[in-house]
Formats: sequence, C-alpha cells, structure tokens
Amino acid sequence: MERRTVRLLGLAALLLSPPAHAQAGAARQPTLAAFGSRAELSAYMAALARQADSIENARRQLAASAGPGPACPAQAALPADSAHASAVLRGTVTGPDGAPMEGALVRTCAVGGSIGAVTAADGTYQLVIPSARIPATRRVRVTVSRIGSTGTTREVAVAPGDTAQAGFALESSALALQSVVVTGASTALAGRAAGVSVTNVQTAGVDEGGIVKVHGQYLVMLRRGRLFTVAIGDRRLRPVSAVDAFAPGMDPGGAWYDEMLIHGDRVVVIGYSYRSRGTEINLFDIDRAGRLRYNSTYHLRSNDYYSSRNYASRLAGGKLIFYTPSMVPAGDTTGAWIPALSRWSRGDGRDEFTPILPPARIYRPGRALGPTRWLTLHTVTSCDLESPEMRCTATAVLGPSGRVFYVSGGSVYVWVTGGWRGESQASMVYRLPLDGAAPTALGVSGSPVDQFSFLEDDGYLNVLVRSRAAGDGMWRAERARGDVALLRVPLGRFGNGGADAPDSAYRDLPGNVEGYAFANRFVGRHLLYGGGSRWGRPDRSGGWTLYATTITGGPVAEVKLPHGVDRIEVMGPGAVVVGTDGLDLHFTGISLGGEPRVQQRYVSRNASQGELRSHGFYYQPEDEEGRRGMIGLPIRAGGRPGYEHLYNESASVLFLRNYGNGFRALGELESHAEGGGEDEGGDATDGCVASCVDWYGNSRPLFVDGRVFALLGYELVEGQVMAGRIRELRRVSFAPRPVQAAAR
Repeated sequence: MERRTVRLLGLAALLLSPPAHAQAGAARQPTLAAFGSRAELSAYMAALARQADSIENARRQLAASAGPGPACPAQAALPADSAHASAVLRGTVTGPDGAPMEGALVRTCAVGGSIGAVTAADGTYQLVIPSARIPATRRVRVTVSRIGSTGTTREVAVAPGDTAQAGFALESSALALQSVVVTGASTALAGRAAGVSVTNVQTAGVDEGGIVKVHGQYLVMLRRGRLFTVAIGDRRLRPVSAVDAFAPGMDPGGAWYDEMLIHGDRVVVIGYSYRSRGTEINLFDIDRAGRLRYNSTYHLRSNDYYSSRNYASRLAGGKLIFYTPSMVPAGDTTGAWIPALSRWSRGDGRDEFTPILPPARIYRPGRALGPTRWLTLHTVTSCDLESPEMRCTATAVLGPSGRVFYVSGGSVYVWVTGGWRGESQASMVYRLPLDGAAPTALGVSGSPVDQFSFLEDDGYLNVLVRSRAAGDGMWRAERARGDVALLRVPLGRFGNGGADAPDSAYRDLPGNVEGYAFANRFVGRHLLYGGGSRWGRPDRSGGWTLYATTITGGPVAEVKLPHGVDRIEVMGPGAVVVGTDGLDLHFTGISLGGEPRVQQRYVSRNASQGELRSHGFYYQPEDEEGRRGMIGLPIRAGGRPGYEHLYNESASVLFLRNYGNGFRALGELESHAEGGGEDEGGDATDGCVASCVDWYGNSRPLFVDGRVFALLGYELVEGQVMAGRIRELRRVSFAPRPVQAAAR
C-alpha cells in the first residue's frame, strides 16, 4: 500500500504456529536456525505453500460436502422420538511434539454424509451434529488429516444433547523439514554515534534518521525531496547549498525521501521508491564550507518501511543500520525477493543487483512457521560508511507481517506478530546483538505499540504489549487495542525461539485505553502510558488518565489529567505529558521520585501540537541531573486534527523553562511564511517534484552550542532568552526560488 493513501488497511494475516520442539543438546545458549542452502530455503517455502493449499482445500471440501462422502457408508438415524437435540463434538489436534496444530481437517461420518471443520490456530475444532443426523449406533467415525502429517481415524460415542470430547495427535510425515542450527554471527555494530545531536533520540549514543542534523557550523535540512545547508557560525544565518535529495538525471517519480543521517563528511538520505520497488539510499559529501556534492545512489529490494511513529534508520559506531520488510509468496522459490543491493547508474535502468543476504543469514525460529501463502522477510541491514563504495551485509528472519523495530545500546530487536482483527497473536521477538553475537529469539504474546514500548535495561528486556495490536508498520500503531501487560524477561531467556516467555514474565496492567492514540514511554525505571487523540480530531470528552508504575513491580498510579495523553517525553529524572483538551494544549510535568504525581503545569491557549513525531520535541537540560531545562515544541491553532502536520507548517515553536517545581513560558519563535502549506499556497511554488508530503514533519526546536533555533518549514529562526523571554535575533529563508505558474 502506498503511503500517499492515508488509510488503515490490514495486511494479510501471517501467523506463527504454536511452539514445536526446542533445539536440544548444546551447553551454550542455542541460536536461531538458518538455512544451509538455497535448495533448503526453496524446499521450506514450497512446504509452507503446500500446507497453506491443503488448508484451503480442506475449507473448500467443507463448503462442498453437501452429499454423502465416498468413505461414509449409509447409516440409520436415531428414532425420531429419541432425538431431541444436536450432539456437539469438540477437541484439540496436536502435532508430534504435543503442540496445537492449525489447519487440520476434522471430518465425521453422520447420517446423510460427512460433517467437517478446520482447526483454529490453537488447534481446536467443534462439530455440531444435528439430531436427525446422529446414527442409531450413537457412534461416529472421525478422520483427522493435514498435509505434512499422517492422518488418523477412530470412532467416538455421541448422544443427543451431549458434548463429547475427542483429542487427536498427528505424526509427522516425510514432508516435515528438519531444523538446522548455525553459529554464524551478525555483523558487529557496536559503538556510539559521534558529533553533536539535535535529535530527540530514544537511546543515548544511537542516532536516528531525521529531517535536520548538524555538521560543524552548518545545519543540514531534508525537505520535500531536497537537501539544504545553512551556515550558523559567526552569529549569522546564511543559506549555503541546496541539491536534490536524489541522483542528478534520475526520475524521482513515486519516491519518498524520508530520513537523513550524517557520519563524518557523508550525508545519507534514506527513502522508498515505488517505481524501483525498494529502499533508496542516496549519499552526498559535505565539505568544510557546507557545500553538498552528490556521491552515489543505491537501491535495496524491499517493501515500504514506513511507520507513522518509528524511524527506519539508525547510526551506531559508524554503521548505518536500517530495517526493511519484504512480503514473500510462500510458494515463490525463485528467491527474487531476497534483498540485493544495486548501485544506480545513468543507463537504461537495468542496474545489476548484488545479493547481500545469503541463505545462511536467513533465520527461522526453532518452531514451525504456520502454513500461509504469504510470509514477511524482516531484514536488518548494516552498511559501512567509511569506505568509498558503500558495502552492506544483512540478517533476516521469516515471520508474520506485524513488526516493531527497536535499537537499544546493545542490540537490535525485531518483534513480529500476526494480524489484529480477532486473529491469533502468536508472536516472536528476535534479538541481534550489536557486539556480533549470534541472533536469538523468544516466543511471546501480543504486540508492542511502537519502539517506545521497549526498554533494554540491566540484563532484562521490558516491553509493554497490547492484546490486539499488530506492530507499527504504516498506521497500525494508531489501531492498537485490547488489554495491556508488561513483559519483563531476562536476556538469558532468549534462545533458538522454540521456547516461550513464561506466564510469570507478564504483568497485567490496568487501563483498556481505547481511541485513536496510545502513548507509552519508559522514563528511567518507570513505565508511563495513556490515551489521547494524536492524528485524529481533538477529543473533548474529558476524564483522561495517565498510568505509571515501575518496571520491577509495585502499584500502578492513576494520575488524573485535564487533557489527553498525546506525547510522553523524558524530562530529566521525570517526564512531561503533552496533550489537548480539544481547544488548549497542556504540558504536565510528572515527578517520579516517589509516588508519581503532577509537579508542573502549563496551558497554551487555543493551541495544538504542530508535530506528532517524537523528533518534534526537545528537552535541553540546564543542570547535571536535568531537573532544570528548556522545552521546545512546534504548535499551531487549537482544535485542528493532528494529521494536518503532513500538509501545513507549524505556526511557531513554543519554548518553556522547567524550574524543577514549575513551568514558565518563554514565548514563541514564529513563522513569517505566507500560508501554512501546500493546500494554502505556502509551499505550492517551491517546484517540488518528489516527497511533497511532510510524512516526517517540517518543524523542530533546535539547541546548538548554547544557541536556540526554530526550524519552521523553509525558515530558520534564531532566538535568545533575555529577561525571561525569548526574543528573535535573526532569521533566514532557505526556500527554493519560487516557480511561476504558467499562464492559461
């Protein structure tokens, strides 16, 4: 689905079957199973496709089973006066390891023909035998079959009005694939991101792709398909360079240029091209004078990585790390979907792709993947930016489509899960350590809402999950529903994926938060969560609650708020919660030193957030512990739906000072641009040819070397706090030269 169509469409349900066998034997921590060859990978995919076809055929047989089946002999029915009610036959079908088996066909011979059902994801089935079809013998023959398993048949006693239980265990046939354990390690990605950061990152030392970065005395901005640099040295603001964010001579139609990172003198722009059907990576060089020069372009085969909340790219230790998904037809054994990298050239467009993902780096858990016609290949790619020619390696896992991608200080995590429309939530979380150790996994339940649902801390993985969620791909994070729980599991529990996190690792939490938004954040060793409006129109119903607890247990505090919970941010040792009451924008500081409580408050009248992305907020500490500092957040007129940030620039950036026990407004740095966006004429004359919707925002508060800036669309404004107020010092527009409309 292209992101230009803002619709919440669920992808095909791709489920993991319940646990099979755990890998045995080794004294060391077991790792994931990988494929030894392309032939083994092809055979595995073909087997999944045959299993999916078997299930579909079973359902078709049920739909067509109106007459007597060929194996069902004629039978006499019970006397009419003895048959008063239907009989029910139910049970569970399991595999050779005792795990429930989905997709088995259960059929019984009744009077007048067979009655059948297909087992659900938990292996259960239920057959209802009408009274007129119960045999006079009060016994029915039940046959259970499933591709890849040997069938079984036995007789079961039934009676009118009663419920009979019958479980069945199937043995594996020669079709079943054997697991393979490999010890290959993922590429080492350890290290800290260097340089000054103006990005509100989740993990210290791990930079995230954004729309503005710092290079020496220059700000580098990515907007609407172009890169810009502005000099900020010598207390001046001066536009320096502007180039397209794509290759000279390239047709950027159908491409979105979303995220930017800087390493040394290398600027990296990451986007997605629907025309090339892959992730596009554009490299630029920046010199000491802030001038940009195009270097090269690469394409990586993948589906769109877009998330309404998450970022696809990270930078750690000089390595570019990014996540990409690829939908795979289970019956496709060609391998054309395996990620490969191509360097773009000005030719006929037939650039040669070089595979970067051998079968030995494609992993699956130590349990059977459920039969399905579609899988998703979740790929984490690491690229070396030090060498003149960008070189990449990849590690991937097979699983369902729902995903959340998170990078801690020590590992890359990918949590995969099935659909959320009443379907099974069989899930798996994969761990790829940054120190080069082999990948591991753990069976889990439910799904995190977004990357902020994660915290790796002190040898544990903590994850807030919801029972009806399917990751953060596209706009799925906005549709999370259901019960809330906190998973806290030691990293030592991770293995080959054959085992599940124990029930004791989950802690049920209050607050079945409904609505179009769910915000959650770990602040130190506290977890905070609640509901608001975000992308939708502001909620004016009132009665909002912020929930707070520690990750190690204890009571859950319910802090009543006069506004929704649209944003939760770290503010020193505490937190700040931002949300609207439908008209005004509220900032509420939360003290976490003891029992969670409201510490600070501020209300911006007739205002709403101008940015929903986490990068739209910044807190600049002014003491060692961060108890005092300055907040910056873009705002616009109140009562407007959150999605307008895609098309309209923010009116201003609001700055607040946190005094530890209260907030004080410092004022705003305002936009002077005419119109607020493309639909109002503000950007309609900039000649935009690609990426003309601000999916990643357009406004930011910036704190650089003790100076304060506001990025507002194509304007950069510098301010200074004087006598308790922020005053504008200077501003500059770096907008492209206006394009004149052609006369009619």
